[in-house]
Amino acid sequence: MKDKPKVKDKKMSDREQKFQEIRKKLLMQREELLSGADASLNALPEENVYSEMGDQASSDIDRGFMLRLRGRERKLLNKIEEAIEKIDTGNYGTCEVCGEEINVKRLEARPVTTMCIDCKTEQEEEEKLKER
Repeated sequence: MKDKPKVKDKKMSDREQKFQEIRKKLLMQREELLSGADASLNALPEENVYSEMGDQASSDIDRGFMLRLRGRERKLLNKIEEAIEKIDTGNYGTCEVCGEEINVKRLEARPVTTMCIDCKTEQEEEEKLKER
């Protein structure tokens, strides 16, 4: 007599299937970021010296803004790479704080997350208290 497949195994395969879908989205997002980085690199305003202080300030602000954007993109790219690696090694979807599984809906909404919603909420509340 054969044993019935365990429900947990079915959920794991569904979960792993969702992870593969998330992986595809992450790969597409990575490609978009990389191609966008090329475009923004070419569009980065040069450091110029203007005779008018207003023009100089405006140029510096534009350049600073573009550099901050690229910095954020670089951080996101690193998070995407880490998430893809975790999926590939089977370590994806586990909260780095409490060790519990992260809800798939949360992972679909924020694929680079490393914390479950409870731990993230607690972290944000602690940050708010520190800001006061």
